Amino acid sequence: MGRDSRTSQDQGYLLDNRQSEAGTRFEALSALFDASTFRHFETVGIDKGWHCWEVGAGGPTVPAWLAERVGPGGRVLATDIDVSWIGTAGAEGVEVLRHDVALDAPPEGLFDLIHARLVLVHVADRDAALRSMIRALRPGGRLLIEDADPALIPQICPDAYGPEQELANRMRRGFRRLLEQRGADLSYGRKLPRLLRAAGLVEVEADAYFPVTSPACAVLEAASVRQVRDKLVAEGLATEEEIERHLAAVASGRLDVGTSPMISAWGRRPAEDGLG
Repeated sequence: MGRDSRTSQDQGYLLDNRQSEAGTRFEALSALFDASTFRHFETVGIDKGWHCWEVGAGGPTVPAWLAERVGPGGRVLATDIDVSWIGTAGAEGVEVLRHDVALDAPPEGLFDLIHARLVLVHVADRDAALRSMIRALRPGGRLLIEDADPALIPQICPDAYGPEQELANRMRRGFRRLLEQRGADLSYGRKLPRLLRAAGLVEVEADAYFPVTSPACAVLEAASVRQVRDKLVAEGLATEEEIERHLAAVASGRLDVGTSPMISAWGRRPAEDGLG
């Protein structure tokens, strides 16, 4: 849900958790994707007493849900490089740790379930981060990775029938360019099944969820644009007037604003393997 690791670029992570819009983005992401994530947890399997690691948690909703499901006999570890938004909920049974999944050693102990949402797409050393998570799985443990694939459906308004929709899609192209400059892999989501199999996981499956329009999509779009507006202008990707015009169109409710497809992939570490 958050972004858990520094990129190799000097500019740093584009959607910095320390900015004021981050809380609004986390709420919108929860409204859009939590139900899908929780459905995948049920598909993958989760039970009382399990030890779970939520990587790049960002906000509090997913760790709180996991804590309720594993109960007092389980363990839920929520990590991020900026844990300020996780702590706002004070969810009982959630341990919070500042941690960089690509650079730091895996947390102590082995986990029955590890989950990361919207994390690896932003991490420069994605392979190292994925290996770290798999090493932290107990034999038989499950890994669920959910990441966007902006290149799969690049338009934020697929039905671009007028100038407002065309401006929204141009703004999205500028946003994606900023992400690429900071090391994001905009085609990462589709690679997940192959990468999980190559890493030694079995029973690998994947699906995708693609919101086409909703109030939460509009909230997410407005918060994201406000968060990067200075960079859009500095890079010559949009003018202040265009940004204001786009934000006004989003606020009006006239746009069917969507998101990139969220691809969820999951697999199980074999009971006996050489991955440790």
